Amino acid sequence: MEPLQTGDPRQVGPYRLEGRLGAGGMGQVFLGRSRGGRPVAVKVVRPELAHDEEFRRRLALEVAAARKVGGFYTAQVIEAAPDADPPWMATAYVPGPSLHDAVETHGPLPLRAVTVLAAGLVEGLAAIHACHLVHRDLKPSNVILAEDGPRVIDFGIVRALDAPSLTRSQSVIGTPAFMSPEQAQGREVGPASDVFALGSVLAFSVTGHCPFGTGHPDAVLYRVVHDAPDLSGLPIRLLGTVADCMAKDPARRPTLARLLDEFAVPDRAPAPWLPSPVTTMITERRATTPRLPPPPERTVPRTRQRPALSPVARKLAAEHDVDPSAVKGTGDNGTVHVEDVVAAIKAKHGTYATKAAREFAAENRIDLTKVPGGGKYGLIRIQDVRDPKKGTGSGGDNGDNCLTITALVVGALLLIIVLALESR
Repeated sequence: MEPLQTGDPRQVGPYRLEGRLGAGGMGQVFLGRSRGGRPVAVKVVRPELAHDEEFRRRLALEVAAARKVGGFYTAQVIEAAPDADPPWMATAYVPGPSLHDAVETHGPLPLRAVTVLAAGLVEGLAAIHACHLVHRDLKPSNVILAEDGPRVIDFGIVRALDAPSLTRSQSVIGTPAFMSPEQAQGREVGPASDVFALGSVLAFSVTGHCPFGTGHPDAVLYRVVHDAPDLSGLPIRLLGTVADCMAKDPARRPTLARLLDEFAVPDRAPAPWLPSPVTTMITERRATTPRLPPPPERTVPRTRQRPALSPVARKLAAEHDVDPSAVKGTGDNGTVHVEDVVAAIKAKHGTYATKAAREFAAENRIDLTKVPGGGKYGLIRIQDVRDPKKGTGSGGDNGDNCLTITALVVGALLLIIVLALESR
């Protein structure tokens, strides 16, 4: 994968782009990331194609059909926007090399790997054809090698490039070395055309060269239509089947059902199915795929933890209208004891008294701060306010109260003496 270049988009639809995966006839392919972190391959259409209305119309039809294709051996079309500017489509990202890159780098695949490759490609083409689509551009670069088998990509999309407005200066659309004769001649193509391309792909995978050679596209197309393919180097096990696939007459080519019987993988297929160097390429692709950093941890605002209160302390706070969370605890780990609640009550109300005592004191203008409490923790009760023996009856000075009583007693005695004297 290559880094993004100046001028490359950084966002396409809901996908954030992270690098370049390659380019094709339709446009540039990027590695994108969904908002949920899932990697996807995002193909962005070239500007000259984006301005062609017929291309957009065909692309919309082909994408709608391609999104119905399932199966294990195809890269599913996840989302597309044919009407966007520019149009784009997103498919499942497969972290592995293309068949073309693997063969070019490490040489032809062994027979065992080609057999597994063939079975996967046949199954993938069957899923495509079941949705009334024809791939039209099956080639080594459109086959991705994954740990669990091959994946067919870009199915059905080539047909959008076959718009009359785009083919006036071109004779055919596709890759000449892997076209069928009918496609090379511009005739109508069907599923049998993909079977021909399959034969060419299998021949390339096991020999390392194209069965119709290389050179100028017109020369290659001529050989596709008129010459026999070069199948030298194919193992006997594959030679007959590949030759049947590449018959010039579409009607003589085998069906996918027959090919699946030919290449059926045993119940216990050996793993890994690819040679070690290619498996290493897959591992390296996965390792170099950018990974999103872990999402930042949500910072939850710290709320003040409510202090631990005993049931008695909690009840006491409720009776005296004191917020428990505002009480500073003096116990272990900030535990709030009854004494702490009493201190908070005195701080709020000035005294620690029962409701009845406060009401009585208010009615009789008694200063509770001068009344000693007789209850637990110094609680001022109603009887503490009323009982004169406690020195709290009037809430005045105790000495003055005693003098007043003494004067009354003395006065009464004097009055009795005077009356006694007068009676004599």
